[in-house]
Amino acid sequence: MPLRTKKRKTNDYRQLKAKMYSRIIGTVAFSFVLIYAIYSFIWAGRGAEIIVALFQWVLKINRDHAIQLYVLYIRDNQQVIWLLGVVVIFFALLRIFINWFTHYFNFINQGIDALLDETIAEIHLPAEMSATERKLNMVKQTLKQRTLEVQLAEQRKNDLVMYLAHDIRTPLTSVIGYLSLLTEAPDMPPEQKARYTNITLDKAYRLEKMVNEFFEITRYNRQQIGLERASIDLYYMLVQLVDELSPLLADHGNTATIHAGEELKLYGDADRLARVFNNVLRNAAAYSDQDSEIIITAIEEQGTTTIQFINQGPAIPTEKLAVIFDKFYRLDEARATDTGGSGLGLAIAKEIVTLHGGTITAANADGKVIFTITLPQLSTQTQIGQSIP
Repeated sequence: MPLRTKKRKTNDYRQLKAKMYSRIIGTVAFSFVLIYAIYSFIWAGRGAEIIVALFQWVLKINRDHAIQLYVLYIRDNQQVIWLLGVVVIFFALLRIFINWFTHYFNFINQGIDALLDETIAEIHLPAEMSATERKLNMVKQTLKQRTLEVQLAEQRKNDLVMYLAHDIRTPLTSVIGYLSLLTEAPDMPPEQKARYTNITLDKAYRLEKMVNEFFEITRYNRQQIGLERASIDLYYMLVQLVDELSPLLADHGNTATIHAGEELKLYGDADRLARVFNNVLRNAAAYSDQDSEIIITAIEEQGTTTIQFINQGPAIPTEKLAVIFDKFYRLDEARATDTGGSGLGLAIAKEIVTLHGGTITAANADGKVIFTITLPQLSTQTQIGQSIP
């Protein structure tokens, strides 16, 4: 029969308690020694002579009178006097002990003040208060992290406004420019007018798409998006996706190959998951090498469906892998809005995947870039009872 080891609860204030016990024991021992010394060397020895002499000196009386006062007020009340003496000594030593103990509260107050002092990197307390020191440093690190998160959120908000203004301005400038040309040249040849009109309409559609994407990502952030879950034929969805984007792939000289079982199913919001796969494949096509193959794989194992988009192209810098799904982020900062998109595609993809309870990541391996999407497979009972978030 195996032995069961009983875990002992860790005492974070063991050192402080040991120091308090030693102080209490030392105070009690000192009290006894002090009282014994007073009794042995003063009271039981020449204590009476000292008191009588004190009466003579203070009251300016003779020895006989001083002895009478000693007998009347001291010797006949010695029990009461000793009791009062012990009480006075006890409270004096207790005060000293309390003053010693309460100085730890001063250390705690200093530690609390240091929480908001940015010039102090780490809080230090006495060794016996190491547990409190650790907790205060944890709180300080948490406050520091939250401050950085608030600053980062504020910076991202400012960046969002800046990028949105920049990206909207580009197609808007084109729309205004071509409309101005059409207005200033009413006798423009019909062919040229038609070409300018088509360009203007295309820019206007692009502007509308960007505004819709902005409102969409805002709704995801506010968790105002509901999912309409249903059973999805994943293989057919991927085939349909490749067919729809074949002109885009052909422009880059790319091909897409699907490695997935035809019976593979998925449970989720078909329209939004199609949006995820569309955005990821578009991104793979935009950043893949010319005349290269994009491989799409999908497998199901242990209740999880994993879809990967693998393209051959420049590796994503390590420091950018963590921010590639941020809003308005573009891997190639020099890529123009017209060719690089609004920078919301992968951010929207991440929001949709997260809403489904999954994850999306990017990685480099052997000269290839791999986007991996994992989605949980829900049971039939969960599917039926699934409520829209």
